[in-house]
Amino acid sequence: MARLPRYVIPGQPQHIIQRGNNRQAIFAAEADYQFFRDALVEAAAKYELAVHAYVWMTNHVHLLATPALEDSIGKTFQSVGRRYVQYFNYTYKRSGTLWEGRYRATVVDSERYLLTLMRYIELNPLRAGMAVAPQDYPWSSYRRNALGEGGPNADWLTPHEEYMRLGLDDLARQEAYRALFVSVIDQGDLAEIRDCTHKGWALGSERFRDAIEALGQRRAASKGVGRPRKRDINGV
Repeated sequence: MARLPRYVIPGQPQHIIQRGNNRQAIFAAEADYQFFRDALVEAAAKYELAVHAYVWMTNHVHLLATPALEDSIGKTFQSVGRRYVQYFNYTYKRSGTLWEGRYRATVVDSERYLLTLMRYIELNPLRAGMAVAPQDYPWSSYRRNALGEGGPNADWLTPHEEYMRLGLDDLARQEAYRALFVSVIDQGDLAEIRDCTHKGWALGSERFRDAIEALGQRRAASKGVGRPRKRDINGV
C-alpha cells in the first residue's frame, strides 16, 4: 500500500520517530549518543526546527519539535541521518543502511496533547524497564524540563508555549511539570498516541483533525479502528 504524504505545517508541533533497521541498535556507546545529539543540534539550528522534548532509546529516537519551514523536519533528519550513518559505520566497521526507512511523524494538537506527549516521550525509558525514574535516564529532555538542568545535553531545547504557561517563572514551571508525572498517562491517550504515530494521523480532537485535513489536503484520521500494534522493544 502506498504511503500517505506527510503533513507539512510550519508552526505546528510534530511527534517524530526514527527507528533502526529491523529494530537493531543504533547506539552502542556513550559517544554514539553524543555524536547524534551534536549532529541534531547543528542541523536543527540550520534548518529551523525547534525541539521541545526528546529521548534517545537503544534502537530508536523520539522528538517533539516544531518546524518553522515546510522542509525543516525533512532536511534536519536527512542531514542527521547521513552524518550519523557515516559515523556509525566507520566506528563499528560495518556497511549498509542503519535506519528502518523514512522517519514517522504526526502533527500534534498542542492544546490537547502537547504536555501529555512530552510525558509520553520522557517516560519511554521507564516503560522499557531501563530506568526507575525519568531523571535517572541521561538521554532525554526530562532533566531540562522538570529540573532546569542546563549544559550541552539540554540548553539547545526550545520551550513550547504550552510548557511556558505552566508557571510565571522557571521554578514554578518546573514544579508544575514534575507534578504532571505523579499520575499515569490515561490508557486511551496512550493508545491514541501510538496509533496516530504509527499510521501518520493527526493527534488531536475531531475539530483539530478537520482543520489539518483542510490544510494538508488528505485524511487526518482513520475511517475505522484497526488491530492494536505490538509493542516495540525498548519502549514505543
